[in-house]
Amino acid sequence: MGAIKNNSEENIFDRIREIFGKIPENYNILEEQIDIDLQMEYFEQSRQVKQDLVHGEVMHKKELIFDETLPEDERKKLFAQLASLEDVEAFRTIEKYLKAPETRLKNWAILALQESRMLLESKLLDENRVFISTGLGGKGTRLRYFVAIIGKGKDTFTELHKKVIRNEFEICLKIYDSEVEKIDFMENYAMLLTIMPLQVSIRDVFKEAIQNCNEYGNFLKTNFIVTNVKELTVSEIKDFLKKQKQTERNSPTNNKEENQQ
Repeated sequence: MGAIKNNSEENIFDRIREIFGKIPENYNILEEQIDIDLQMEYFEQSRQVKQDLVHGEVMHKKELIFDETLPEDERKKLFAQLASLEDVEAFRTIEKYLKAPETRLKNWAILALQESRMLLESKLLDENRVFISTGLGGKGTRLRYFVAIIGKGKDTFTELHKKVIRNEFEICLKIYDSEVEKIDFMENYAMLLTIMPLQVSIRDVFKEAIQNCNEYGNFLKTNFIVTNVKELTVSEIKDFLKKQKQTERNSPTNNKEENQQ
Protein backbone atom coordinates (compact mmCIF):
# COMPACT_ATOMS: atom_id res chain seq x y z
CA MET A 1 0.00 0.00 0.00
CA GLY A 2 1.22 3.50 -0.77
CA ALA A 3 -0.03 6.82 0.54
CA ILE A 4 0.10 10.09 -1.38
CA LYS A 5 -0.43 13.20 0.71
CA ASN A 6 -0.91 16.34 -1.33
CA ASN A 7 -0.53 20.01 -0.46
CA SER A 8 -1.48 23.16 -2.30
CA GLU A 9 1.97 23.64 -3.86
CA GLU A 10 1.90 20.39 -5.81
CA ASN A 11 0.06 19.14 -8.84
CA ILE A 12 -1.09 15.77 -7.54
CA PHE A 13 -1.25 14.18 -10.99
CA ASP A 14 2.39 15.07 -11.70
CA ARG A 15 3.39 13.99 -8.20
CA ILE A 16 1.87 10.53 -8.62
CA ARG A 17 3.46 10.09 -12.04
CA GLU A 18 6.80 11.13 -10.54
CA ILE A 19 6.57 8.41 -7.86
CA PHE A 20 4.97 5.57 -9.82
CA GLY A 21 5.80 6.46 -13.41
CA LYS A 22 2.09 6.42 -14.24
CA ILE A 23 -1.32 6.63 -12.60
CA PRO A 24 -1.81 3.29 -10.76
CA GLU A 25 -4.77 1.19 -11.86
CA ASN A 26 -5.73 0.42 -8.26
CA TYR A 27 -6.07 3.41 -6.01
CA ASN A 28 -8.42 4.71 -3.36
CA ILE A 29 -9.21 8.35 -2.68
CA LEU A 30 -10.08 9.56 0.80
CA GLU A 31 -13.55 11.02 0.25
CA GLU A 32 -13.96 12.90 3.54
CA GLN A 33 -12.70 16.44 4.05
CA ILE A 34 -10.14 16.07 6.84
CA ASP A 35 -7.66 18.71 7.95
CA ILE A 36 -4.30 18.03 6.33
CA ASP A 37 -2.39 18.53 9.61
CA LEU A 38 -4.48 15.83 11.26
CA GLN A 39 -3.78 13.52 8.35
CA MET A 40 -0.04 14.11 8.69
CA GLU A 41 -0.28 13.41 12.42
CA TYR A 42 -2.11 10.16 11.72
CA PHE A 43 0.37 8.95 9.10
CA GLU A 44 3.28 9.68 11.44
CA GLN A 45 1.55 7.78 14.25
CA SER A 46 0.85 4.89 11.88
CA ARG A 47 4.50 4.77 10.83
CA GLN A 48 5.68 4.69 14.44
CA VAL A 49 3.34 1.94 15.69
CA LYS A 50 4.41 -0.43 12.92
CA GLN A 51 7.90 -0.63 14.41
CA ASP A 52 6.95 -2.71 17.46
CA LEU A 53 3.54 -4.12 16.59
CA VAL A 54 2.44 -7.30 18.40
CA HIS A 55 -0.76 -8.68 16.86
CA GLY A 56 -2.06 -10.53 19.93
CA GLU A 57 -1.50 -7.63 22.32
CA VAL A 58 -3.30 -5.17 20.06
CA MET A 59 -6.30 -7.42 19.51
CA HIS A 60 -6.53 -8.17 23.23
CA LYS A 61 -7.16 -4.49 23.98
CA LYS A 62 -9.14 -3.60 20.84
CA GLU A 63 -12.31 -2.71 22.77
CA LEU A 64 -10.47 0.10 24.54
CA ILE A 65 -11.08 2.37 21.55
CA PHE A 66 -14.64 2.67 22.92
CA ASP A 67 -13.44 3.64 26.43
CA GLU A 68 -14.01 7.39 26.75
CA THR A 69 -12.16 7.47 30.10
CA LEU A 70 -8.92 6.45 28.41
CA PRO A 71 -6.56 9.31 27.46
CA GLU A 72 -7.11 10.43 23.86
CA ASP A 73 -3.47 9.85 22.87
CA GLU A 74 -3.68 6.20 23.94
CA ARG A 75 -6.86 5.66 21.97
CA LYS A 76 -5.36 7.32 18.89
CA LYS A 77 -2.38 5.00 19.12
CA LEU A 78 -4.66 1.98 19.43
CA PHE A 79 -6.66 3.03 16.35
CA ALA A 80 -3.41 3.25 14.37
CA GLN A 81 -2.27 -0.13 15.71
CA LEU A 82 -5.54 -1.83 14.76
CA ALA A 83 -5.38 -0.24 11.29
CA SER A 84 -1.87 -1.65 10.83
CA LEU A 85 -3.00 -5.25 11.25
CA GLU A 86 -4.07 -7.36 8.28
CA ASP A 87 -7.04 -8.55 10.30
CA VAL A 88 -10.74 -8.46 9.43
CA GLU A 89 -11.71 -8.35 13.11
CA ALA A 90 -9.56 -5.23 13.59
CA PHE A 91 -11.30 -3.63 10.60
CA ARG A 92 -14.74 -4.52 11.96
CA THR A 93 -13.85 -3.04 15.35
CA ILE A 94 -12.97 0.33 13.84
CA GLU A 95 -16.05 0.13 11.61
CA LYS A 96 -18.22 -0.51 14.68
CA TYR A 97 -16.77 2.54 16.41
CA LEU A 98 -17.67 4.75 13.45
CA LYS A 99 -21.34 3.83 13.74
CA ALA A 100 -21.53 6.19 16.74
CA PRO A 101 -18.23 8.09 16.90
CA GLU A 102 -17.21 10.93 19.18
CA THR A 103 -16.69 14.16 17.30
CA ARG A 104 -13.08 14.62 18.42
CA LEU A 105 -11.99 11.15 17.22
CA LYS A 106 -14.25 10.67 14.21
CA ASN A 107 -11.79 11.83 11.54
CA TRP A 108 -8.95 9.89 13.17
CA ALA A 109 -11.08 6.75 13.08
CA ILE A 110 -11.99 7.40 9.42
CA LEU A 111 -8.29 7.50 8.53
CA ALA A 112 -7.71 4.30 10.49
CA LEU A 113 -10.59 2.54 8.73
CA GLN A 114 -9.27 3.63 5.34
CA GLU A 115 -5.79 2.27 6.11
CA SER A 116 -7.23 -0.99 7.45
CA ARG A 117 -9.36 -1.42 4.33
CA MET A 118 -6.37 -0.79 2.08
CA LEU A 119 -4.25 -3.38 3.88
CA LEU A 120 -6.98 -6.01 3.63
CA GLU A 121 -7.61 -5.29 -0.06
CA SER A 122 -3.89 -5.51 -0.80
CA LYS A 123 -3.69 -8.86 0.99
CA LEU A 124 -6.83 -10.36 -0.54
CA LEU A 125 -6.08 -9.17 -4.08
CA ASP A 126 -2.34 -9.82 -3.75
CA GLU A 127 -1.50 -6.41 -5.21
CA ASN A 128 -0.42 -3.07 -3.81
CA ARG A 129 -3.06 -0.39 -3.45
CA VAL A 130 -2.39 3.35 -3.48
CA PHE A 131 -4.15 5.64 -1.01
CA ILE A 132 -4.52 9.28 -2.11
CA SER A 133 -5.50 11.82 0.51
CA THR A 134 -5.98 15.59 0.36
CA GLY A 135 -7.54 18.06 2.74
CA LEU A 136 -10.65 18.45 0.61
CA GLY A 137 -11.11 14.74 -0.13
CA GLY A 138 -12.88 13.51 -3.23
CA LYS A 139 -15.60 11.37 -4.71
CA GLY A 140 -14.98 7.96 -6.24
CA THR A 141 -11.86 8.30 -8.39
CA ARG A 142 -12.03 12.09 -8.58
CA LEU A 143 -10.49 14.75 -6.32
CA ARG A 144 -12.13 17.84 -4.87
CA TYR A 145 -10.60 21.28 -5.52
CA PHE A 146 -11.34 24.79 -4.29
CA VAL A 147 -11.01 27.41 -7.03
CA ALA A 148 -11.15 31.19 -6.67
CA ILE A 149 -12.00 33.20 -9.79
CA ILE A 150 -11.32 36.94 -9.70
CA GLY A 151 -13.30 39.75 -11.30
CA LYS A 152 -11.43 42.51 -13.14
CA GLY A 153 -13.30 45.23 -11.31
CA LYS A 154 -13.61 45.75 -7.57
CA ASP A 155 -17.41 45.72 -7.63
CA THR A 156 -19.43 42.61 -6.84
CA PHE A 157 -20.55 40.52 -9.78
CA THR A 158 -23.85 41.46 -11.40
CA GLU A 159 -26.59 38.84 -11.60
CA LEU A 160 -25.79 38.42 -15.29
CA HIS A 161 -22.11 37.80 -14.51
CA LYS A 162 -23.05 35.22 -11.87
CA LYS A 163 -25.31 33.41 -14.33
CA VAL A 164 -22.58 33.36 -17.00
CA ILE A 165 -20.01 31.98 -14.53
CA ARG A 166 -22.39 29.25 -13.33
CA ASN A 167 -23.38 28.20 -16.81
CA GLU A 168 -19.97 28.31 -18.48
CA PHE A 169 -18.12 26.51 -15.69
CA GLU A 170 -20.76 23.79 -15.40
CA ILE A 171 -20.72 23.23 -19.18
CA CYS A 172 -16.93 23.28 -19.46
CA LEU A 173 -16.26 20.98 -16.50
CA LYS A 174 -18.88 18.49 -17.65
CA ILE A 175 -16.91 17.98 -20.88
CA TYR A 176 -13.97 16.75 -18.77
CA ASP A 177 -16.03 14.40 -16.55
CA SER A 178 -15.91 17.03 -13.82
CA GLU A 179 -18.56 18.91 -11.89
CA VAL A 180 -19.20 22.03 -9.86
CA GLU A 181 -20.41 21.00 -6.40
CA LYS A 182 -20.86 24.48 -5.01
CA ILE A 183 -20.31 28.08 -6.07
CA ASP A 184 -20.38 31.17 -3.85
CA PHE A 185 -19.96 34.83 -4.76
CA MET A 186 -18.44 37.40 -2.42
CA GLU A 187 -17.13 40.82 -3.40
CA ASN A 188 -15.39 40.35 -6.76
CA TYR A 189 -14.63 36.66 -6.22
CA ALA A 190 -16.36 33.50 -7.36
CA MET A 191 -15.44 30.56 -5.13
CA LEU A 192 -16.08 27.06 -6.46
CA LEU A 193 -15.84 23.56 -5.07
CA THR A 194 -15.24 21.18 -7.94
CA ILE A 195 -14.74 17.45 -8.47
CA MET A 196 -12.23 16.49 -11.16
CA PRO A 197 -10.42 13.34 -12.37
CA LEU A 198 -6.71 13.02 -11.63
CA GLN A 199 -5.78 13.01 -15.30
CA VAL A 200 -7.46 16.32 -16.12
CA SER A 201 -5.27 19.43 -16.40
CA ILE A 202 -6.89 21.82 -13.93
CA ARG A 203 -5.02 24.78 -15.34
CA ASP A 204 -6.23 24.16 -18.90
CA VAL A 205 -9.86 23.52 -17.95
CA PHE A 206 -10.20 26.70 -15.92
CA LYS A 207 -8.38 28.82 -18.46
CA GLU A 208 -10.88 27.55 -21.04
CA ALA A 209 -13.88 28.25 -18.78
CA ILE A 210 -12.66 31.77 -17.98
CA GLN A 211 -12.09 32.45 -21.67
CA ASN A 212 -15.67 31.34 -22.40
CA CYS A 213 -17.01 33.63 -19.68
CA ASN A 214 -15.05 36.59 -21.02
CA GLU A 215 -16.80 36.30 -24.36
CA TYR A 216 -19.70 37.92 -22.48
CA GLY A 217 -17.88 41.10 -21.50
CA ASN A 218 -14.26 40.34 -20.60
CA PHE A 219 -15.01 40.73 -16.88
CA LEU A 220 -12.74 38.01 -15.36
CA LYS A 221 -9.01 38.01 -14.77
CA THR A 222 -7.19 35.11 -16.38
CA ASN A 223 -5.34 34.30 -13.17
CA PHE A 224 -6.99 32.14 -10.53
CA ILE A 225 -6.21 30.15 -7.39
CA VAL A 226 -6.57 26.38 -7.01
CA THR A 227 -5.99 24.30 -3.89
CA ASN A 228 -7.03 20.86 -2.65
CA VAL A 229 -6.02 21.56 0.96
CA LYS A 230 -9.07 23.52 2.19
CA GLU A 231 -11.73 26.06 1.28
CA LEU A 232 -10.20 29.53 1.43
CA THR A 233 -11.86 32.60 2.92
CA VAL A 234 -11.92 35.93 1.10
CA SER A 235 -9.30 37.17 3.56
CA GLU A 236 -7.02 34.23 2.73
CA ILE A 237 -7.53 34.79 -0.99
CA LYS A 238 -6.54 38.45 -0.63
CA ASP A 239 -3.49 37.53 1.44
CA PHE A 240 -2.40 35.04 -1.21
CA LEU A 241 -2.79 37.56 -4.03
CA LYS A 242 -0.89 40.18 -2.03
CA LYS A 243 2.02 37.79 -1.45
CA GLN A 244 1.94 36.80 -5.11
CA LYS A 245 2.26 40.45 -6.18
CA GLN A 246 5.20 40.92 -3.84
CA THR A 247 6.87 37.85 -5.36
CA GLU A 248 6.32 39.20 -8.87
CA ARG A 249 7.85 42.55 -7.93
CA ASN A 250 10.91 40.78 -6.56
CA SER A 251 11.13 38.41 -9.57
CA PRO A 252 10.32 40.29 -12.80
CA THR A 253 10.60 37.11 -14.90
CA ASN A 254 8.20 35.19 -12.68
CA ASN A 255 5.13 33.78 -14.44
CA LYS A 256 2.28 36.12 -13.60
CA GLU A 257 -0.44 33.49 -13.59
CA GLU A 258 -1.35 33.13 -9.93
CA ASN A 259 -2.19 29.45 -10.01
CA GLN A 260 -1.74 27.21 -6.98
CA GLN A 261 -2.06 23.44 -7.42
